[in-house]
Amino acid sequence: MTLFVKYDYNQICKTILKEQFHALNIEYTYNNHGEITIHSPLTDHLQQKLEAALNHYGIKILSNQKDTLVERIKTSIDTMLRSNDLRTVKVSTYLSEKLHYSYAHLSSVFSENTYTSIENYMILKKVDLVKERICTTNLTLTEIAYQLDYSSVAHLSGQFKKTTGLTPSKFQKIMKNKRH
Repeated sequence: MTLFVKYDYNQICKTILKEQFHALNIEYTYNNHGEITIHSPLTDHLQQKLEAALNHYGIKILSNQKDTLVERIKTSIDTMLRSNDLRTVKVSTYLSEKLHYSYAHLSSVFSENTYTSIENYMILKKVDLVKERICTTNLTLTEIAYQLDYSSVAHLSGQFKKTTGLTPSKFQKIMKNKRH
């Protein structure tokens, strides 16, 4: 028997963090995606235990400021792409206002640390969202294209094929066959 499941990565991470911080008796506040305020200083030993506990789940504590900024950029883009209210906002404006850096700086740090551009990352994330919506909803490609602010279904299909090697319809057919 095969089961298909849908994940809410944000909820999973929040739950893991809550459990691990609670197990180590560390008081904290979860500010937003990937940003946590610890209410009292950690001893080196406690910080090592926390890092080991989180590492077990693939969660890393970032110490490098640029790595942290890259994660904040990724999280902001993910939030933007999932929000209907932010669909028509320019990415550069949104990131600059949210992260309080110029877009040129954000773009430079992102490219330097990920070896890809913010625009390329957005395309990959949008294609992931298209795949998710094809698999979990009954929306048409036209509706998905509209939701993700593509100029047309042809534009969505072109990016999808360039990224995955498949057309959205072929992907949809493969996923339907997998379910049966």
